[in-house]
Amino acid sequence: MTSSPTPPPASQPPRRGLRVRPLRLVSAGIFALAGLIFWVSFDTSQGIDLRSDDPMRRLPDLIAERSQENGRLEAATAELREEVDALADADTGRSPAERERLERLEKAAETEKTAGAGLTVTLTDAPPDASARLPGWPEPEPDDLVIHQQDLQAVVNTLWAGGAEGIQVMDQRLISTSAVRCVGNTLILQGRLYSPPYTVTAVGDPGELRQALDASPTIQTYKDYVDAYGLGWEVEEHRETTLPGYAGPVDLQYAEPLD
Repeated sequence: MTSSPTPPPASQPPRRGLRVRPLRLVSAGIFALAGLIFWVSFDTSQGIDLRSDDPMRRLPDLIAERSQENGRLEAATAELREEVDALADADTGRSPAERERLERLEKAAETEKTAGAGLTVTLTDAPPDASARLPGWPEPEPDDLVIHQQDLQAVVNTLWAGGAEGIQVMDQRLISTSAVRCVGNTLILQGRLYSPPYTVTAVGDPGELRQALDASPTIQTYKDYVDAYGLGWEVEEHRETTLPGYAGPVDLQYAEPLD
């Protein structure tokens, strides 16, 4: 008697719970990790573009921040200087000769206010869409439409040569170590940043100062661009104006060799 073959065992139904649950856990872990990465990235960047590897993109912001900080420090220095001046005035131990010498030094250092007649020169960029106004002049390049460092330097140097007793650029008094520097179309003066229009105010005889401006070949070159492309040029005379004393540091900064 032959026995009938044993039927194959019935296949077991899939145990869905054991196979699907790990997959769900892995998916949840991935989403949780992604959320953690996004949160860490946001907390670290605080609005900074982390994808940018060019530090020059933040340079204007850094310059503006440093300019504001320098302004606050200058204000604090001015307050301290006023206290020192008050204490010096109250000192009765100095002889008249010593006081006179101190006054001469303060005047030479431009740390004292200067008042009198004078004038203000205002220089302004031309409109960005300006075109040539005079026949024979080519259409302007972008550099032809903005105020440059040499333009401001020409005005300052001409006013000194014309007999100015003191000069102020924007809201800062110039001293012997002041340097008028421009980066692009912005002015950096004594650690602070300015944008046009630029003002240069001088105390002195208005007639002599204006005569010096009219006789300067460098100023005349600038005026040619005023006529050709629309750069701004304005001279306003003052019967009385006051320049504040220089409020920044007076110590000289210089490099020293390393040992």
